[in-house]
Amino acid sequence: MKPLASIPVLAALLGCTVLAGPAFAQQAPAMDHSAHEMPASGNPVIDEFRMANEKMHKDMGVALSGDADRDFALSMIPHHQGAIEMARIALKHGKDPEIRKLAEDVVSAQEGEIAQLKEWLARHPK
Repeated sequence: MKPLASIPVLAALLGCTVLAGPAFAQQAPAMDHSAHEMPASGNPVIDEFRMANEKMHKDMGVALSGDADRDFALSMIPHHQGAIEMARIALKHGKDPEIRKLAEDVVSAQEGEIAQLKEWLARHPK
């Protein structure tokens, strides 16, 4: 059954709490998931989405200041960039006209929001 094949991935994403239980999860140090990159699947769509997702999550690990406005702006820039990269993968490999149009709209909207967030950060230095 296919769902069972995803159990190791789920366990890794949950910090192994699925297999080791809550006591271990409370004692375990934070995991750097970038060290757990999955091997190439042989499918370029899967590999490109995995790489985009891993990069987005790594880049979202910004140093937080405790200022909700600043932290939102700093975190959303790589989040939106990840959405752009995923949309570009859909445009590169996808064939459905509705999804392609949505992906084009995502690129346009997210690029505009990234520019707005960067402008806000420039106007509000630390």
